[in-house]
Amino acid sequence: MSCNSNFRIVDLIAPGATRSEGIGCGRPPKKAKNRPASQRRRELVAAIVGWPLACLPALAAPDTSLGLRRWGSGDFRRYGFLVYHATLWAGDDPQRPPLALRLDYKRSIAGSAIVDASVTEMRQLGASEADLRRWAQEMTRLFPDVRDGDQLTGIHLADSAVFLFNGSPRGEIADPEFARRFFAIWLDPRTSAPTLRAALLRRPSG
Repeated sequence: MSCNSNFRIVDLIAPGATRSEGIGCGRPPKKAKNRPASQRRRELVAAIVGWPLACLPALAAPDTSLGLRRWGSGDFRRYGFLVYHATLWAGDDPQRPPLALRLDYKRSIAGSAIVDASVTEMRQLGASEADLRRWAQEMTRLFPDVRDGDQLTGIHLADSAVFLFNGSPRGEIADPEFARRFFAIWLDPRTSAPTLRAALLRRPSG
């Protein structure tokens, strides 16, 4: 996949906004200095969502403000059937934001089933029922029905999670606890899919 891929991380925070000036393959975003935290966050989000996922490995250069590069990938199977192929992009610590997780689906699944499965997994990892009810409503708004070949990408920021579907923005859940619990489905040591977790956390060569 080249940097001209149609699958791009686009602006999720302000739909219709243009990509950050100076952002593109091979050109890292400017570092945030002496600016309010809220502004730095907006700039970080804009920088992340302005990059094609195919170009994320280029962000490993130490002078970038994001530091994301491709880590591992692996298949998720249920009852022997391949459900999706997952790929992780992260910094030096793949369990700390910012990071991006892309799921390439291999089967047709209703959005409601994706929500139900996410709620079940987060419940097993200790999320409260009150939070789960609220998050289920948010996820229902964001998670579409998927078919073989569709891609759903989540981006974990320090205080939110943003989502894309086939490269198009779906929206944001601005809740740091949700973001932590949601990505723990794959990255927590207690995950129900330890083999996939090990594959995702495989340190990239070089």
